[in-house]
Amino acid sequence: MPNAFYAGLDSFEATTMPCFICETCGTQFAERASPPPHCPICEDERQYVGWNGQRWTTHDELAQRHQLRIEEDAGLLGIGIDGDFAIPQRALLLPTGAGHLMWECVSLVTDAAVAALKARGGVDRIVISHPHFYSAMVEWSDALGGVPILLHEADRQWVQRPSDRIEFWRGDALRLSDDVTLLRVGGHFDGSTALHWKDGPRDGGALFPGDALQVVLDRRHVTFMYSYPNYIPMKTRDVHAMRALLDGFDFADVYGFTWGRNILGNGRAAVDASFERHLAAVAA
Repeated sequence: MPNAFYAGLDSFEATTMPCFICETCGTQFAERASPPPHCPICEDERQYVGWNGQRWTTHDELAQRHQLRIEEDAGLLGIGIDGDFAIPQRALLLPTGAGHLMWECVSLVTDAAVAALKARGGVDRIVISHPHFYSAMVEWSDALGGVPILLHEADRQWVQRPSDRIEFWRGDALRLSDDVTLLRVGGHFDGSTALHWKDGPRDGGALFPGDALQVVLDRRHVTFMYSYPNYIPMKTRDVHAMRALLDGFDFADVYGFTWGRNILGNGRAAVDASFERHLAAVAA
């Protein structure tokens, strides 16, 4: 399947103006003197504007209110914002054959988190599944020495803080190494990406699907939604396309988007059963 890297967006000239962060989705915007008039991520039908209206913070303000949770999640170092802020995703450090990958991103960077990552060998590249988790990706790249950020080209329009460190790829698959492949599974966003790690942190390999295949609370299935907070189901043709794309990729574990939302063992069978269950339900 074809794939190619795209050049990054032009970077903005460095200024002392703040990079405002949306309180509801956690997305960091480019430098500006005053808060943006609106957040396109939240105004999209897959997300929502907070019940108290659009609110903004900055990285410095966020650091005064919150700390990062830095701990193991099923054998991998995880980093997430402690407490109630925006979407509760956590980033994971994947020590793969493609280098040390930071999978997903959060809105807050701390010295303690950077030190924890460096103690595990550092980060060679940030890879993010979809726009809801872009958060403070450029802030993280800066803190980690300017590492590249890899996103799918189909979601280019959702980048709110451009940087020349952002690299876009295109196509349905991108092989980063013998053991790591990125798959454009789509459905949730056009460029929604899953990461398949053939070796994985445990025996049998692992799939990291972001939100495109979200591990549900029973931790025995995944589900497929265009919008999770607004309960809009994924189009059936997108579910079929995702199923076909994942065919041939084996994995024992599925790592969900947040702490503990993982299927550990029999992950391939769980995903297959979930496809069957979903397609039977929407056909009934």
